[in-house]
Amino acid sequence: MRKPQKAIQLTSYNELLGIDESVNPGTNQIVEVPLSELYPFKNHPFQVRDDEKMEETVESIRNYGVLNPGLVRPRAEGGYEVVAGHRRKRGCELAGKTTMPVLVRDYTDDEAVVIMVDSNIQRENILPSEKAFAYRMKMEAMKHQGAKGTGDTADLVGKEAGDSGRKVQRYIRLTELLPELLEMVDNGKIKFIPAVSLSYLTKEEQSWVFKCITENCISVSGAMADAMKKHSEEGKLTELAVQLILCEEKKDTGKVTLSANKISRYFPKEYSKQQIEQVIFELLEDWKKNH
Repeated sequence: MRKPQKAIQLTSYNELLGIDESVNPGTNQIVEVPLSELYPFKNHPFQVRDDEKMEETVESIRNYGVLNPGLVRPRAEGGYEVVAGHRRKRGCELAGKTTMPVLVRDYTDDEAVVIMVDSNIQRENILPSEKAFAYRMKMEAMKHQGAKGTGDTADLVGKEAGDSGRKVQRYIRLTELLPELLEMVDNGKIKFIPAVSLSYLTKEEQSWVFKCITENCISVSGAMADAMKKHSEEGKLTELAVQLILCEEKKDTGKVTLSANKISRYFPKEYSKQQIEQVIFELLEDWKKNH
């Protein structure tokens, strides 16, 4: 049985950032860099929110400074690209700082992507969309580095967060959703498993789903999503079919139930169940003849 927490606890800060103190120690020196020279990582998938956690970060920076330096790499255009430390940079801005301590490392694009994802993926309250794009970026980077075998690569991608390769692949599927549907996943309006099924629909089919959900204020169950996926694979999914699947009401079985309390007042107390049924059927036969 997998024990992800143990793996996470064994990962030190230096190991996570790929810092080896025994090799070229001069490159591991901490330097103060102006915030104006720090640029966000290209296509950074993790949001930097001014929430309660950020308030705690700002307060800590005001009182103690930045305890862990950020990790950056030089940009060809000048300045530095932040690999790890986007929240710390924002915290410094809100705390009124003008510089931030960082380690400058000359990472390749793929190395930087892996470190950027691993340094953020263990955070609490990560949105499904953040995880989805982060896992996709890391998967592509690891394949570039020579990782072979989709299953094994996916397992390695999710190792830091304790996610299985199968779950990683499901998260990556979410990147195929329309932004509007993915936002619904982040907001909890669409559950994870149904969202994975919806990701197999074409963009036009997804637009029909989004329109139907918003216009009718309905939710998408796993069975509904699977049904639409199947229709799509068979080339039979139309906008009308989407509406019928999502807005399907419980079918009328044709059964009519009469409670004993409602009909007992029409019969003498000494009438048995069989006698009551016989009278009712006789009345129905007379009604049928006259209609």
